[in-house]
Amino acid sequence: MKNSTVVNIILALAVFGLYVIHFTGGDKGQSAQSAKAKGLNSSLSIAYVKMDSMLYTYELAKKLNTEFTDKKEVFRKEYTEKRIKFERDAASFQEKVQRGGFLTEERAKQEQERLVGTQQEIQKLDYELTQKLSEMQNQINQQIVDSISSYIKSYNAIKKYDIILNSSSMLEGSAQYNITKDVTKGLNDRYKSLNK
Repeated sequence: MKNSTVVNIILALAVFGLYVIHFTGGDKGQSAQSAKAKGLNSSLSIAYVKMDSMLYTYELAKKLNTEFTDKKEVFRKEYTEKRIKFERDAASFQEKVQRGGFLTEERAKQEQERLVGTQQEIQKLDYELTQKLSEMQNQINQQIVDSISSYIKSYNAIKKYDIILNSSSMLEGSAQYNITKDVTKGLNDRYKSLNK
């Protein structure tokens, strides 16, 4: 068993040696030319964008995010006003119950049911507003991504990069391959021209 392992290692080294000799030896120019003809030796043209930086400087993204923030504030204000009114009504009800302010027990029960209904409406409103804001945020994100993607396709039709990466998925990249400023400028120019 030990002899067969040694023989296999020797054979593997021999095959590797022949492989190295064949591809680095004698007709070096001819194999390099055939590899180039097959497209194996050509270099890739790669660039990357810093998406987070682009989102801070892309006018469409800034506009959409400002509109979203404004709507979010309106929703928050509506919810807060209703919640505060409910809390006042609940505190008033509690105070009335403690000092015996209701003429009948039936009237106290009706008021309690009304407050429970109001509380459920507020919880429903909170849920609906949260859902609406989430949908709006998703639509905004999709609109921005679609806009950037369509621009990058037209940009790349001219620049002819093989790969354009988002820097958030890279570990390291040389600044010479960073096209963020160029792409952002093009996006903003296109946005301004469409909004004239």
